[in-house]
Amino acid sequence: MYYVYIVECRDKTLYTGYTTNLEKRIKAQNEKKGAKYTRGRVPVILKYYEEYENKVDAMKREAQIKKLRKSKKLKLIEENAKY
Repeated sequence: MYYVYIVECRDKTLYTGYTTNLEKRIKAQNEKKGAKYTRGRVPVILKYYEEYENKVDAMKREAQIKKLRKSKKLKLIEENAKY
C-alpha cells in the first residue's frame, strides 16, 4: 500500500509526499530525518492522506497535489477531514 499525504508544518506551510509507511514517515519527519523541507519546520501534523495500490498511481497523485495552490490543498483537507 502507498500513501499520498499532506502535513502542516510549524510555520503553517503544507508539504505533500508519498510513502509506504505513513506512521513511520511522519515520525521520521518530526525527528528531523525526513525531507529537507520539513527538517526546519517541525513539528509536522498529518492533515490528509489517500491510499493507493501501486507506486505509479501514488506518484502521479502526489505530483497533482503538489501543483495545486495552497487554497486548493486546504479545501481538499477540509472536504475530506478524517480527524
